[in-house]
Amino acid sequence: MPTFRALKSLVRTLSTTAASTPELAGTAPPHRCYIFLHTPQPPSEYPAKYSTPAQRALLLRTAKWGGSVNFSWSKDQPAVPVRPPGEEEKQEYHLTAFANPQGKLEAVVSMENIDEVEEQLRVHTEAAEGTIEAIPANTDDVHLYVCTHGSRDCRCGDTGGAVAQAIRDELRKRRDFNPSDPSTRIQLAEVAHVGGHKYAANLLVYPHGEWLGEVEPTDVPEILDAILALPARPLGTDEIPICPRHWRGRMGLGKDEQIQLFQRICS
Repeated sequence: MPTFRALKSLVRTLSTTAASTPELAGTAPPHRCYIFLHTPQPPSEYPAKYSTPAQRALLLRTAKWGGSVNFSWSKDQPAVPVRPPGEEEKQEYHLTAFANPQGKLEAVVSMENIDEVEEQLRVHTEAAEGTIEAIPANTDDVHLYVCTHGSRDCRCGDTGGAVAQAIRDELRKRRDFNPSDPSTRIQLAEVAHVGGHKYAANLLVYPHGEWLGEVEPTDVPEILDAILALPARPLGTDEIPICPRHWRGRMGLGKDEQIQLFQRICS
């Protein structure tokens, strides 16, 4: 029996949707800042609906000014061990946040310092808005986040897991061939539910702020080339989308703004 990925690929091959009526553009949730809380366990081990006291409290505070909070995992990112049952209120997290136009911010958050960290994130997000030209190029590495939250939706575990592995394989191949390859700038992590199961695999590209959907393992080399061709900074409101065929939207743009940008530049 065909796998889900095989059936999905067949549907995409047979589809003749016109570029002027994009299916994906405008489906990225509007946000001004995206915050990843590092966990020591991968999304494949998360329950279907995963939340913690610190995550809920930080989301409640940051959502007021356009923040969104999620969980991420990578064997290369720092993470605090999970507290035992009954001590969830004491859990600490390393976090990585991205805002437009300021780029990346790192911190450690817990219930004890959550107001202080929220203020730090807010100032980082709201400072110097509209001055993207002043942000130096290539000041950050490229961070790729793939949703592999299989218990939330099997499509994310299936296609998302395959894309995450394809990225690892492609990065390894490029680095083995050339230890100085530009792909050494790329860091890969897996994330919990981002919304849009039907668009799996979902790939988030930061600090650029681009959200990509319907990514298949065979798309990986082309997508990496497109990402590495650009400076590692948040993209402005009028810049060309990365990989238009997969483009769901951009940090800092509302739904209508995402659709209008796509139609104006890519249609």
